[in-house]
Amino acid sequence: MLSQAQTREVVIALDRTISDIEMRLAAARAAQMRNQGVSPSDSAADHGNMRPRLLFVMGIMTTFGNRRRRDSIRKTWMPQGERLRRLEKDKGIVMRFVIGRSANPGPDSEVERAMDAEDKEYNDILRLNHVEGQDRLPLKIQMFLSSVLSTWDADFYVKVDDDVHVNIGMPTLHRTLCCW
Repeated sequence: MLSQAQTREVVIALDRTISDIEMRLAAARAAQMRNQGVSPSDSAADHGNMRPRLLFVMGIMTTFGNRRRRDSIRKTWMPQGERLRRLEKDKGIVMRFVIGRSANPGPDSEVERAMDAEDKEYNDILRLNHVEGQDRLPLKIQMFLSSVLSTWDADFYVKVDDDVHVNIGMPTLHRTLCCW
């Protein structure tokens, strides 16, 4: 019989293996489609829906306890509401806060309810099927990349942390993000 610590290590190892396989599968599918002259957004998995090619998808890594950081980003450099939707539609720029799940998910989980409410309010959160934890950050990044590669067709995929504030004072970036 495995101890609780051994069981946890086995689960973490399996989680990493599954994530690695998912990421490799997504990359292999994308490479195969490119070799066939097909954009990933034109795949059968999209049920024939053509998506426009995006400029970039930005994932802002965050955790449950970092609401103040997310709010700071929303107040400074990340457009909200209709401006965020127009940025996506008109400029091809998608921005999402990236967060996983609680170790104790369920209808009684306070952090899950708080994240659901925040996502409902702002509609700017990408939830991963991943248990949050400092020791699981590399896995979270892999899952983020796998998820966005299979969801959006973009020229660039960007990962930043929630303690990063973009300098939108630069003329080109400022025009792209703010002036539509």
